[in-house]
Amino acid sequence: MGKGFKVGFIGLGLSLMLSACSGVNSGTTGEQNGGADAKQVLEMSIASEPNSLDPSKAVDTVAFDILNNIDEGLFRLNEDNRPEEAIASKMEISPDKKVYTFTLRDAEWSDGKPITAKDFEYSWKRTLNPKTASEYSYILYAIKNAEAYNKGKKSAKDVGVKAVDDKTLRVELKNPSPFFQGLTAFPVFFPERKDIVEKHGNKYGTEPDKMVTNGPFSLSEWQHEQKVQLKKSMTYWDRSGVELATANMSIMKDTATGVNLYNTGKADITQLDAALSDAFKKSAEFTPFTGAVSQYISFNSDNKFLANTKIRKAISYAIDRDTLAKLLKDGSKPATTFVPPTITGTDNENFRKYDTQGQIYNPTEAKRLLKEGMKEAGYTSKPKLSMLSYDDYRKQAAIFIQEQLNTILGIDVEVNPQPLKQKSARETSGDFEMSLMGWGADYNDPMTFLDTMLSDNPFNTGNWKNKEYDSLIKKSQTNPHFKKRFKDMAKAEGIMLQDAAIAPVLYGGKVFLQKQYVKDIVRHPVGAELSLKWAYLDGKTK
Repeated sequence: MGKGFKVGFIGLGLSLMLSACSGVNSGTTGEQNGGADAKQVLEMSIASEPNSLDPSKAVDTVAFDILNNIDEGLFRLNEDNRPEEAIASKMEISPDKKVYTFTLRDAEWSDGKPITAKDFEYSWKRTLNPKTASEYSYILYAIKNAEAYNKGKKSAKDVGVKAVDDKTLRVELKNPSPFFQGLTAFPVFFPERKDIVEKHGNKYGTEPDKMVTNGPFSLSEWQHEQKVQLKKSMTYWDRSGVELATANMSIMKDTATGVNLYNTGKADITQLDAALSDAFKKSAEFTPFTGAVSQYISFNSDNKFLANTKIRKAISYAIDRDTLAKLLKDGSKPATTFVPPTITGTDNENFRKYDTQGQIYNPTEAKRLLKEGMKEAGYTSKPKLSMLSYDDYRKQAAIFIQEQLNTILGIDVEVNPQPLKQKSARETSGDFEMSLMGWGADYNDPMTFLDTMLSDNPFNTGNWKNKEYDSLIKKSQTNPHFKKRFKDMAKAEGIMLQDAAIAPVLYGGKVFLQKQYVKDIVRHPVGAELSLKWAYLDGKTK
């Protein structure tokens, strides 16, 4: 899901979401009281500035979390992580499972204009338009001719999405998909208003007055690098079910500052890091969350030193993931593969049952591989390397890796923390040597991780290429035989790991402090993580 780290189905794909790791439904469900009033003001922190709130251009988890609360798609994930009708009131699937017909309910944008099927058609085709340069355009490739249009081989009219009338959207897929319905709950599939997008151009989605929204909340304030404020929407179709009046999201890169605000009653929710986790782990307000996130090192294969497979393996084998996970104390687990163990598929089959050979901590082998790799690459001395990292609490992992590579391999690594927007831009342009990255599941299927490593995927920032890998993944994108599809994806993952295209580090976890009067915040393991639609405050005194 997105750079920054980051579904369920009726009929064909229902088992995918039912088998997803259950989300954190913080607080018990109780009788909601009070309605949206002055007491229903939630104070919380977010880790970074969102790169954009344009659904066609958003790439990071913070942006997706905000979009999931100010916008809404055809479906949304409910408190049990199952998809429920949102802007769509009904969905019909053809017998061959390739044509989806969505009927839209009566719903309005934040400026009072009706939401129509044309808003969905326009949004999806805008994301696919090569001129938009959307990094997430590939997620629409299940739609007929979507990929061909995105690559300039077909026109927009050939794409299998059409507004039959204002209330009917017809979508034709290339092949039956086990996860398409769930994708419609993901922010890239949200509607956009053509008149608003064209009015603001490149500024669309950058300020509250340069966008319209259709979700439970509206974006009322955006103080860049400081704060985002959401207000209950008075035009949302299900506004009677929304209790919160306001959600203030303060951008807190320093967790200690967030905890100070929490302890003085100025914050209701804040995230913890390793330094603070132990102090609060016995508190009733200690709230862990495990999603479907992989954190890994991306290697720029255009770098001569890192182009060597043995050198990349040496770096991976020098990382003691168990010790790192224990140091972080945030619920993270050691990762030796790319796809996390929380990802399942049809028939409730866990992908990790396939014994893919992963990358493990082996200092002796790391030293041997480095020596052989340097000889192959023509190096007699070790060059100094740089590694991009996040400039928030996550840089702790980068510093640990820096120390490991110096101690075990004698490689000097400079850690270069960057704000998320700048970090993403440098990765996209190839302006890095190594980068500590994260990817969260957009939907509950291994493909949400594995297709990011295709040769032509914009999120394959290291520019790694392997024809056999590409062939297996592209076949799996359309293979209706789901058992064979899983085996092919497992084989592809094994190829990628054996070639050390990346170095898996951790399966990410998070730990929060959350006041006990905060009820029914939902954190989803796949897709956009945060849902405030059902949240309310019960007994907050100030």
